[in-house]
Amino acid sequence: MSGKVMVKGTEAIAEAAIRAGCRLYFGYPITPQSELPEYMARRMPEKEVNGVFLQAESEVAAVNMIYGAACTGKRSLTSTSSPGFSLMQESMSYMAGAELPAVFVNVVRGGPGLGDIQPAQCDYFQATKGGGHGDYRLLVYGPESLQEAVELTVKAFDKADKYRNPVLLLADGLLGQMMEPVEFPDFSNLEKLEKHSSWALQGTELERKAHKVTSFNIDPVGLEKMNLNLQKKYAEMEKNEKMYEEYMMDDAEVVIVSYGTIGRIAKSVAKMARNKGIKAGVFRPITLWPFPYAELAKWAKKETKLFFTVEMSAGQMIEDVRLAVEGRCPVKFYGRMGGMVPTPTEIFDKLMELV
Repeated sequence: MSGKVMVKGTEAIAEAAIRAGCRLYFGYPITPQSELPEYMARRMPEKEVNGVFLQAESEVAAVNMIYGAACTGKRSLTSTSSPGFSLMQESMSYMAGAELPAVFVNVVRGGPGLGDIQPAQCDYFQATKGGGHGDYRLLVYGPESLQEAVELTVKAFDKADKYRNPVLLLADGLLGQMMEPVEFPDFSNLEKLEKHSSWALQGTELERKAHKVTSFNIDPVGLEKMNLNLQKKYAEMEKNEKMYEEYMMDDAEVVIVSYGTIGRIAKSVAKMARNKGIKAGVFRPITLWPFPYAELAKWAKKETKLFFTVEMSAGQMIEDVRLAVEGRCPVKFYGRMGGMVPTPTEIFDKLMELV
């Protein structure tokens, strides 16, 4: 592939992962991301990229295969949708505790429970607050377009290696199923990727010490020390990895806060509002964790009349918006649930009621 090509979202993410150096994929089909493992099944064999594809018997099996693959220091990937991601949470905690790099893709669908197969953003809490047990964090990206999803997929593998930590790409069914023109990066040079010989399990060599990759520590003093080291790493991620977009924010009196595909819809709403004389802008978090609190808080000034959070959920990111604003401005919410995607017109109508 060279130049821009028209491609489906899940397949764009899969191709980006391959070009980033991923050669190990383990997963289980679940709508609306089943095209991703299907694509990997075609591309991973030896005649294509000489990688490994394995369809596990369940999401629980897949995530534990990823645990084992990550122990080798090789770039590995799994993908799923909301109910499947829930099943992965225990091992997610184990991987964070063992400091294992891997990339996860959750193409979110409506919930709770089995829900439906339509797009949603109702997994925000699970993604950003830790769905598993213990004091751990994931670096979480929320792309708004397929091009951004491709770029963030590549970045996800780089950051997973840098921090020895799982990284999550949080998309939704709309992003997973849409088609857009995408330009893919060149293939990574596998020989130049970061080496992990200091800790990874790479075979028995008499000249090196044995490695043990685990999060298990029965000694409370030792376990606290491990946790303190993890917190230092997370603090470094908070300091260096925040990403966000500001759209028409220079003179904004109304700040629309949205992420993912709703973030791009919000831009249309901001244009509609300005056509009616309302100075609206969009603040779009790209990293959902670490959340750009300080960068959003700077807009909570006396000229700002309203923060308007729009999500495909009952309101989850709004809690982080409120933490950033600290009560200095009103924070209002509009959301749709169950796989319903709000239109620009209905969001605009709600905004006009509030203004």
